[in-house]
Amino acid sequence: MDRTLEVRTPESIAFNYELAGLGSRFLALTVDQAIQILVLVAIFGGIVLAASRATATRHAPAPTADKVTESLAVALLVIIVFVVLFGYFIVFEAVWNGQTPGKRLVGIRVVRDGGYPIDFGASLIRNLIRVGEQLLGFYIIAANSAVISPENKRLGDLAAGTIVVRDARLATPRTLAERHDEPVYAPTAYLTGEERALIKRFLGRRDALSTDRRNELAAQLAARIRDRVPADLARLDDESLLERL
Repeated sequence: MDRTLEVRTPESIAFNYELAGLGSRFLALTVDQAIQILVLVAIFGGIVLAASRATATRHAPAPTADKVTESLAVALLVIIVFVVLFGYFIVFEAVWNGQTPGKRLVGIRVVRDGGYPIDFGASLIRNLIRVGEQLLGFYIIAANSAVISPENKRLGDLAAGTIVVRDARLATPRTLAERHDEPVYAPTAYLTGEERALIKRFLGRRDALSTDRRNELAAQLAARIRDRVPADLARLDDESLLERL
């Protein structure tokens, strides 16, 4: 079921997110787990090969040493499995701005409530809870939670304060792509991180807004930064200014 979520910023600017449904999330999970299985097979294959070579070149160990080696091997395998199965999601979501390879392929991403980028702490919480969700019926509880929740949240999302949304791809405006002779400005020189995120969300969703609402939001955003930019940028109309930055 497709659902949308309206997010209102402290500046009373509203944006609509299209929430990712169970189908797209399951497809992304399938891709990610296929990658994880390939990684585990490669790691275990390497370990078995190395162990077989080591066994062929050494003398028979004592029984006590054998038991210690087996215990260490089991512990190492458990750590490897845990890191690959769950550390995979934590690292990718934290480094890739809320996406894993599967999520990127499907076109969805994890963000914090309010539309802000996910941080390491939120990724850690949602994916540690993933351990229990996977062990208890292989995500059946998570699926039920996502269906019941108005924001399609599984238990990990509820605990971490995150949502999974469809990723909006930003197209380069044709008029800008053709202006090769004009200077290029670094947005970080004039914008805060929050302002940059607001502008990106506006440009990605402006075509879905009514004309009046689109002009109103563009005016509000441009007014915040117009007095900071060079004169040649300040002379641009509201949307052109936002596009340049």
